[in-house]
Amino acid sequence: MRILIVTAGSRGDVAPFTGLGRRLLAAGHQVAVAAHPSFAALLGGCGLEHRSVPGDPQALIRDWARAASREEARALTRAYADGLADGVAEAVAGGADLLLTPFGPAPLARTAGEALGVPVVGTYLVPAFATREFPLPDARNTDDLGPEGNLAAGRDVLKRADGVFAGAVTRLRDRLGLPAGTPSAPEDIRPVFHGYSPLVVPRPGDWPSGVDVTGYWWSARPDHWRPPAELVDFLQAGPPPVFIGFGSMAAGQGERLGELVAAAVRRAGVRAVVQAGWAGLSGHGDDVLAVGDVPHDWLFPRTAAVVHHAGAGTTAAGLRAGVPAVPVPVMYDQPFWSARLHALGVAPRPVPFDALTAGALGDAITACLSEPSHRRRAAELARGIAAEDGAAPVLAHVEAAVTE
Repeated sequence: MRILIVTAGSRGDVAPFTGLGRRLLAAGHQVAVAAHPSFAALLGGCGLEHRSVPGDPQALIRDWARAASREEARALTRAYADGLADGVAEAVAGGADLLLTPFGPAPLARTAGEALGVPVVGTYLVPAFATREFPLPDARNTDDLGPEGNLAAGRDVLKRADGVFAGAVTRLRDRLGLPAGTPSAPEDIRPVFHGYSPLVVPRPGDWPSGVDVTGYWWSARPDHWRPPAELVDFLQAGPPPVFIGFGSMAAGQGERLGELVAAAVRRAGVRAVVQAGWAGLSGHGDDVLAVGDVPHDWLFPRTAAVVHHAGAGTTAAGLRAGVPAVPVPVMYDQPFWSARLHALGVAPRPVPFDALTAGALGDAITACLSEPSHRRRAAELARGIAAEDGAAPVLAHVEAAVTE
């Protein structure tokens, strides 16, 4: 079967599908991933075909930060969505028997699939169905609002998400000759597999049938990757360091954050490996090493704790490694995952990025490392997660579709 995974966004929106793609490839399927050009090397290094879709999410985030008004920000989003819509349609037209899509580009994938007669399966990385049990990620209020309040907050999240691509979907439907009308929302796709552990977020009892939580789809390590000698030497030169990185967040703030991190590390009295990310974060001091992209599955088990923005992928990697965390959420789903880490007992209270200071970060690192229960609980959770096979239900569905 020819399977096309359609994704968009930052590295955290792409990397989990390298692992899922490899499992499907090993089962004998043809697998391609439609993603932005900046991920061609990542996908090719994992043995997956790359189909390019327009867009530079790093530039988009930077331009959002510089936008002089909400109208300008909306115009940037609209242009990004339109380019992505055309790219998704072209990628699907390149040939596919089945589409897999995360929540974000799901309306575009579904529209292209409808036009070309290709079925669509949801492969979502965050909870994406309103529930009475908790507010969805990106809710305006992340506190438990009670059953009806949680449900209303989740519906608001979905309404806002639908609006992001609504115009692009309407224009794409017209271009592809589809009937006018309200396009299907991401929550209308069936089946949907959520690629995170039920030990981290159990499946809500009020979710509809055909919507499951499978376990994580682990990012694949690129073929022939070897750790930089400088990093190996640093790790061997002293006690396990703390990892500090903010992923795709804080573009252009590298110098300010580098100085803040250096002061926090001195305050906590730890060694640190600092990952540049999109912020361009740098390292300062003898006990700090700055690195580029390093597979988290290799690095995190060698650390004492991970300080991160609590994106879905980095959160998962930290849990897999069995090390405690210091979450520093910025936006979108990050406050949700931060709250889960704290509730699970593997992290102290989150430090919101907009309240980040050297003192606050240094104290949070100290609190994380000085409380033995964080590491103990992280190790227990990692053992449970290791017993899961998140890709298996997706693979079973694909195999069943082949025999139909």
